[in-house]
This record gives sequence, structure tokens and C-alpha cells, in this order.
Amino acid sequence: MNLRRIFLVKCLLLWFPNVKGADTRRIYVAVDGSAFFNIMTTGTVHEATWSRNDQRLLQIKNKKIKYYTDSSGCRCKVLFNGTLQIQHVMKEDSGMYTVLVYHEDGKLKAEEKTALIVQEPVPQPVIYAECINKTTTVKCEVKQTSKNQTFMIEVAHDKIKKSNLTKVEFTTTHSGRFRCTVKNEVSEKTTETQVKCSGQLDFYLIISIAGGAILFVTFVILLIFCIRKKKTERLEDDDEERMMQIRKVETEMAVRELPRPPANPTPRQVRLQQRPLPQPQGQQQAVPPWPRPRTQPRTPNQPRERP
Repeated sequence: MNLRRIFLVKCLLLWFPNVKGADTRRIYVAVDGSAFFNIMTTGTVHEATWSRNDQRLLQIKNKKIKYYTDSSGCRCKVLFNGTLQIQHVMKEDSGMYTVLVYHEDGKLKAEEKTALIVQEPVPQPVIYAECINKTTTVKCEVKQTSKNQTFMIEVAHDKIKKSNLTKVEFTTTHSGRFRCTVKNEVSEKTTETQVKCSGQLDFYLIISIAGGAILFVTFVILLIFCIRKKKTERLEDDDEERMMQIRKVETEMAVRELPRPPANPTPRQVRLQQRPLPQPQGQQQAVPPWPRPRTQPRTPNQPRERP
């Protein structure tokens, strides 16, 4: 059976060398939205026939449209370039859509297939976060409106990221802002919450404190270095100024030095040199003490008689 199919395909390729293979695409549309099926084949479209799940919908030929089903029932129409449009799509519109493009001579030009997937918009997620024994318990879930609804849930916090198809629940030692995102191919909704557990220190706060401490230490080191450098420069300037003052004083002393006395002194200088120096008061010669008064009374002298 497989050999017969392979032989049939080879024969078709030989008879219709310009026919392109059927490439399957996928498009996602939300419920009550509009779906557009474009023809990828280049050039003008002379004739095209659209079908869904092997059931013909409509045909366009020489810009004339022919419906094989109720147009109001399929809510579909075709444009002059061959594009098929379905308005107010429903879940029942999902399926495989096939278009056959023909040349003017009736030969098949291309066959293209497109898979339509209709999804309902995701509901708003609900996120719970609470602290239990210095740990954070996070739970994100949605109320599923239909049984066949598919979506993805992601919970993100810094580098933490959890994903699941229905709900996410985990425990972590981090705290802060948690973001829960529910999405599918046609919609996306997000809910955020802030939680702070006692006894936990935020990662960014730790980095900020460490960075501030490093900057403060660096500033203090630079300040000490600048002060010591300034002090050293000032001491060097003082030493240079002191040396200059010493040299200046030595120069002035050398200029003001008194002349030496002559070898032959004058008579006045000899007399001045021979004059005894005055002695201090402590070295003066002691004065003899005065005589003590007599204790016996002295008889008065008798007046002498005149001769």
C-alpha cells in the first residue's frame, strides 16, 4: 500500500510540476473575534475554493462568489484576492481550512492548509502570599470557565519563575513583590501582590547596605590619604622656610661681626684694663662693730674754780 502511494505521488509531480505542496499553518483567534485566511501563493487568483474539514464553504472564480453553505450560518465571506474571513468566531469554527488555487486553464496551482484554533480569553488570576515560619508560601490560580480551556500560569519574583498549566503553588525564603501571569495564545492577564516576612532582609537592601558601607570606607580612606598628604606637604614647606630663615640669620651675623681689637692698645685702653672691677655688695669688707656702752654711770665733772 505504501509503495502504491509513493508511485502515485511521483506521477502527480510529473504531471503537475507547478503544483506546490500543502503547507499547514496555525492561527489563533479569541472567541467572538475575526479570523483571516490569506493565500500565500503569489500572483492573481483566478479561481479558489475554500473548505473546512473537507466540507466546501465557498468559491471565487473570475471575481464571482459562490457559497456551498449558508453564508449567515458560517459567518464567512471571501475577498477578491482570495482571502477568507470569518466573523464572530466560535469554538465550533476550529478546524482545518484548505484552499485550492487553480490556473485559468483549470490546472491546480497550489493547495494550502491552515489550522484555526479558537480560544477563550483567560480569566483574571488570583494570587495568595503569606508568611509561615519565616518562609513565604505563594499560590496562584484561576477559576477555569470551561473544561477544554488551556492556559499557562507563571509566577515571577526576581529570578524565581514557576510555570504550570492550571495552578502554581510553592514555598520560598524570598519576600517582596510577586507577579502571577495567566496567558494563552490570544490573551494575557497579570496580578501582583506585595509580601514582607519578618526576619527576612531583602536582597536589594543587603546589596544597598553593602555598597553604602564600601563607599563610606573608600571615602574615609581617601580623606585620610588627602589629609596626610596635605600635612606632609605643609611640613616640607615649613622645613624649607626654616632653613631659609637660618641661612638668612647666618648671613646677617657674618655681615655684622665686630672687628677685632688692634695689636697695640692705646694708653686709655690700658688704664681701662688695669682699673679694678667693682666688687659686688656681698663681697665688700665688713665694718667693725661699734663699742658697747659702759654699764657704770659716769660721775659728772665738777666745775673748776676760777683762779
